[in-house]
Amino acid sequence: MKNPILISLIALSIFINVAVFVLLYSIIGTSNPSIILHYNVYFGVDLIGGWQEVYMMPAIGLLFVFVNFLLAHYFYFKKERIVSHILMLTALMIQSGVAVAGISIAMINY
Repeated sequence: MKNPILISLIALSIFINVAVFVLLYSIIGTSNPSIILHYNVYFGVDLIGGWQEVYMMPAIGLLFVFVNFLLAHYFYFKKERIVSHILMLTALMIQSGVAVAGISIAMINY
């Protein structure tokens, strides 16, 4: 793939994912036995878990980026370029959601 739009979309998606991992590691780390994983305005804290569970969200986001990249690569060489763009844009949107959720978890536990 030599399309600069696709390359920038994959690079930005991976950058956001790595930034979320670094943010969560710098705030949460590995020493807290239990942390808040979800907060609801109506009910307050409704999900508490171990520090390992915080890293599942960006890991699943990275899995989505990887699968979308493989599909985009396949469709790009099958001359379905618009599908490749949609897949990589979807991966970026997923990473944006992961970033918002990661920032929320970091703010709740800080």
